[in-house]
Amino acid sequence: MRIQLSDHFTYGRLIRFTLPSIVMMIFTSIYSVVDGLFVSNFVGKTPFAAINLIMPILIVLGALGFMVGTGGSAIVAKTLGEGDAVRANRYFSMLVYTTVIGGAVLAALGELCLRPVSALLGAQGEMLESCVLYGRIILLALPAFMLQNVFQSFMVTAEKSRLGLGVTVAAGLTNMVLDFVFIVPLQWGLAGAAVATAISQTVGGVVPLLYFARPNNSLLRLTRARPDGRILLRTCANGSSELMSNISASVVTMLYNFQLMRLAGEDGIAAYGVVMYVNFIFAAVFIGYSIGAAPVVGYHYGAQNHAELKNLFRRSLTLVATSGVVMTVLAELLAQPLTQVFVGYDAGLYALTVRGFMLYSISFLLSGVNIFGSAFFTALNNGGVSAAIAFLRTLVFQVVVVLLLPALIGLDGIWLAIVAAELLALAVTLFFFVIKRGQYHYV
Repeated sequence: MRIQLSDHFTYGRLIRFTLPSIVMMIFTSIYSVVDGLFVSNFVGKTPFAAINLIMPILIVLGALGFMVGTGGSAIVAKTLGEGDAVRANRYFSMLVYTTVIGGAVLAALGELCLRPVSALLGAQGEMLESCVLYGRIILLALPAFMLQNVFQSFMVTAEKSRLGLGVTVAAGLTNMVLDFVFIVPLQWGLAGAAVATAISQTVGGVVPLLYFARPNNSLLRLTRARPDGRILLRTCANGSSELMSNISASVVTMLYNFQLMRLAGEDGIAAYGVVMYVNFIFAAVFIGYSIGAAPVVGYHYGAQNHAELKNLFRRSLTLVATSGVVMTVLAELLAQPLTQVFVGYDAGLYALTVRGFMLYSISFLLSGVNIFGSAFFTALNNGGVSAAIAFLRTLVFQVVVVLLLPALIGLDGIWLAIVAAELLALAVTLFFFVIKRGQYHYV
């Protein structure tokens, strides 16, 4: 039976509705993970470190798609809840067209700035050339990658989350297969990893575009649309928390890399890359749930259905908190075997990575509630609160602790910085939950 945004959601229905989004995010995170796995084992440690060094820049550019998708889907879902499907489709179409044009402009600028930016991040010699090679190929698919990020949210709003899942799985499998083909039999090295990712991102962005361009039975379809600065501004403001999260994470990653290079050298950057790859997958569960639940929250907010908002809020907090406990336990148990897969060929790097992995994983106990909290306020069209949570969580708190803790306890301070930052962010999230409950009636 098709689950609709207007339904009453039990735990089972909520899990079934959000599960495709969770799997979508997991497969999206697999892009860089698979690249790193093949490059680390078949190309070398320096190209692997180069991917980890340049990846934050590429993530920031792609994150603009998340901003448009999350911020725009909240507006579109609210408009659908108000009963105006024509206006909702006009907003949706305008945002998709804007993403295509903006992606092309950013890709061109990125190609021009890639080498000086890589050098500014500290890359030299072979690592610098690897950063430029990988980045230039990936940037060719930037408009499609941004579209993929946009459609991950809009597929849910269109009540086509299963189709979105199918597209993302197809893109992920394309990446896995082509990584193997290009790197192992064809021996294209780092370029092969980049080409595989670019092709898979193109699949993920173009297929949904074709679907919505044709007549379909979803809630959304691409139509003629004029530029609407007011809606675009609202979209950017509403989705600013998602953009801020990705920009902040990239800035913080650069800072982590700087600290690790100082304390542990190139091995430190490689170890952090492994920890981040696994973190991408675990965090994808929380992000995917939040993306899946947000249109439902936005719809019932637009319909002024306070009883269902209370239901969604209570059940969502229970699910993300429980998931946090489960994932922390899993991460601790899997630290050694997962590390072995990536860097088992180097005993010193293996030991360093396992230690960092086990300390970093404690943060999963806390991060789910914070990620959901930011997305929840985005769905309520309160981009200010959402951005405040995201900005403090992903930038301010992390910058402070990653500078402070290593000075106090050494290398372990880098791995524990995320735990301290999430704890501080949890206090902020709970504060906003309390003071905003009367305005939105979710408690």
